[in-house]
Amino acid sequence: MEVTLLFVSFFTLLFIGVPIAITLGISSLLYLVTSGIPLTIVPQKMYSGLDSFVLLCVPGFILAGNLMNSGNITDQIIRLSNAMVGHIRGGLGLANVAGSMLFGGVSGTAVADTASIGSVMIPGMKKNGYDGPFAAAVTAASSTIGPIIPPSLPMIIVGTLTGLSVGQLFLAGAVPGLLLGFGMMITVYILAIKRNYPKGERVSFKELLSAFKSSSGAISLTFLILFGIVGGFFTPTEASIVASFYAVVLGLYVYKGLKFKDLPKILLSTAITSASLMVLVGLANVFGWILTSEKIPQMISNLILGISENPIIVLLIINLLLLFVGTFMETIAALIILFPTLLGVAVGVGVDPIHFGIIAVLNLMIGLSTPPVGVCLFVASSISGISMEKVSKAIIPFIICNLIVLMLVTYIPELSLWLPKFFF
Repeated sequence: MEVTLLFVSFFTLLFIGVPIAITLGISSLLYLVTSGIPLTIVPQKMYSGLDSFVLLCVPGFILAGNLMNSGNITDQIIRLSNAMVGHIRGGLGLANVAGSMLFGGVSGTAVADTASIGSVMIPGMKKNGYDGPFAAAVTAASSTIGPIIPPSLPMIIVGTLTGLSVGQLFLAGAVPGLLLGFGMMITVYILAIKRNYPKGERVSFKELLSAFKSSSGAISLTFLILFGIVGGFFTPTEASIVASFYAVVLGLYVYKGLKFKDLPKILLSTAITSASLMVLVGLANVFGWILTSEKIPQMISNLILGISENPIIVLLIINLLLLFVGTFMETIAALIILFPTLLGVAVGVGVDPIHFGIIAVLNLMIGLSTPPVGVCLFVASSISGISMEKVSKAIIPFIICNLIVLMLVTYIPELSLWLPKFFF
């Protein structure tokens, strides 16, 4: 009875549009009250879910992303992307994807990528003769690259949940992230040829070099974070502080788009975002504890393994489950609730845990741009002024492309593992 109430209240609140953190809190509270469990368990489990040194890097990376967003970084990245691929048929679409690949290494979040890149590229693409739905679709789809290419907030959560090395997870995401980006570039080019989208003028080598120089400071942030962690110079938490300091210096003294008067507003925005994320993590941990106490993870594990113990079939089932969950549930909550259980199933059939971490994050990222309720779709639709129905139809080729990459990453483990093995 209590478990039924838990799930009915959860899906009802989710369906009517209640934020995921509040949904998790209310459904958990209803379960605890009807079960007669003392409510003191709520702060206890919330605190235990937040009591992690690795989680301290989340506010740091959010702050670094906000500082870079305010320091003209987006314009510099788009300028470089245009200089590299703008002369090819469908060049602005290609530049959109390239910009997401470069910007993803700075922000680490898909929604920030959609908002920052989309606010510049979607109007620009429409003005230059591209279909509005196509412009919105390519922006939403390419934003999923951000949390795959390091740094990545979802991978930090994975490391926190399981004790896996965040550095290894960051490295493991590099090749799949590049595959995702190049796959979408191929999709853009095919559609551009078919629809005869425009192409720009080829820039001179001098202009290309200038664009690279102007954006090199921002791009180098990714390498600073990655090789600082891999080289053992600092932990992920320390890396987030270094990244924030680096972003302040770049914004104030290099790009000069950041002013001292902007800092209080940026810090407040970072605090609000971090607090909301931490509340989500804490309440998701309460919900996860309830599921564990009711042995739901064991039921899911037995159900999957009851169908098959073949790793190929098991991974296919897990992919389908995570893709479905990713279309309606926030990524962090989905990871906290499902990842430990599914990791146990995957490791039980011989899947490397680092490899599975990449599979899980990639699935949930694809869900962010998958109809009907992908968050990045809503953001792109809002920026473009195009209806969700039209954007959802336009994004189908990119979803197909992303699913092909997902299958490659799932069934060719070395795509994820060769970099961590090389460095570690």
